[in-house]
Amino acid sequence: MTRTSQGRSARRHSLQIRLSKMLAVAVLVTGVSASLAALYFAYDEAQEFQDDTIRQVAALSVDFPASGRTVHQQLDTVSKSVEDPESLIRIYRLPDRARPAWLPERIDAGLHTLMNPAGPESIRIFVRDTGGGSQLVVAQSTESRNEIALNSALRTLIPSLLMLPILIGVIAFIVRAELKSLKQRSKDIDLQAAERPQPVSVQNLPEEVVPFVEAINRLLARVDTMIAEQRRFIADAAHELRTPLTALSLQAQNLSAASSPEMMRERLVPLKAGIERARKLTVQLLDLARLQSGEESCQDIDLVALARQWLAEFVPLAEARQIDLGMDESASIRIQSNAQALGLVMRNALENALKYTPSGGVVTLRLRAEADAVLIEVVDTGPGIPTENQAAVFAPFHRLQDASGEGSGLGLAIAREAAGKLGGAVSVSNRVDAHGLVFTLRLPRTFKGL
Repeated sequence: MTRTSQGRSARRHSLQIRLSKMLAVAVLVTGVSASLAALYFAYDEAQEFQDDTIRQVAALSVDFPASGRTVHQQLDTVSKSVEDPESLIRIYRLPDRARPAWLPERIDAGLHTLMNPAGPESIRIFVRDTGGGSQLVVAQSTESRNEIALNSALRTLIPSLLMLPILIGVIAFIVRAELKSLKQRSKDIDLQAAERPQPVSVQNLPEEVVPFVEAINRLLARVDTMIAEQRRFIADAAHELRTPLTALSLQAQNLSAASSPEMMRERLVPLKAGIERARKLTVQLLDLARLQSGEESCQDIDLVALARQWLAEFVPLAEARQIDLGMDESASIRIQSNAQALGLVMRNALENALKYTPSGGVVTLRLRAEADAVLIEVVDTGPGIPTENQAAVFAPFHRLQDASGEGSGLGLAIAREAAGKLGGAVSVSNRVDAHGLVFTLRLPRTFKGL
């Protein structure tokens, strides 16, 4: 993935943008819903207000005590004062005034909505009995009423609509400000030296983000531990390689200074042994490096058949040392694992057992199946290992002080690393029934990958 596509992917999955969008949508939906509800209620309230208006107009009476006018005369005066060509309200006094075509001959007092035969709009009226068979009718076009009500309702809606973009902008600002601390922490991590990672400060971080940052800190601590182990491994490997290479150089010089063929053959023996030791050490170093950095696939394995292959490889060495090498027969055991990594574990275990078991001893490979695990044991009749040193023997380049023979101290370290890759664990313990050591590899039967 290119840097440009990575940037686009980061923007597409930006937490800040997603939060801003989701909150903006929530505000819009809530605001529009509330505004529509306010519009409906304001519109309904304006309609009721106009009904009250025509009621009040109908109830209007003008008192001219000094003029001596009749009620009909006063109503005429009111009608003339209210009606004009631009007025939205019309007043009709019946029967003194001509009845409009849309007004029925008989109609009860109160509010009514009538259709106007002369036009598409309807008419809202209020009828009031004024006594003596007379009626006062106050009429208003529903089209005008609706326009007035809608205008009034829209005036209440405009402030809410204007507040929505302001509120969305405030939300975006708050989200950006709250996530600013995360961006600062990411910059702090970017500025760290890769070889010495430091924990990220959780100060001033949101409570919900603290567990995530603490998990990163734990990961950084494991990475720091791994880097320190690699540094020690490289230093120890350099030291271990320096010794045999120096010995090879001296042995080569001794060989070149030999004065006779017999002396050359005599000095060639330790040179070959040194070369073989350096070769084994290099192979072990490569095996350990591959285990630490690589990933292998798992497959279905017939463990009994594979164990027989391991034994066949070590039969010549066992015969040369006069050691009885065998296996406890068992029913077929099948597991999901990796044959190559499994072979690294068991070859190192068998090689160590044959190396430290004295001549005439016994080395037995034993397989046991449990409900959810498989145990592979290498049992020997060697000197064993003191209990206090049993955990330390899995450290790289660790050798017991009184151990006989030559070795690099990498065999059990490689076995532990490979077992961990397989999802299992290795351990050593002294036998309780006799002298000797028991090397145990415990594996899950259904491990799905390295």
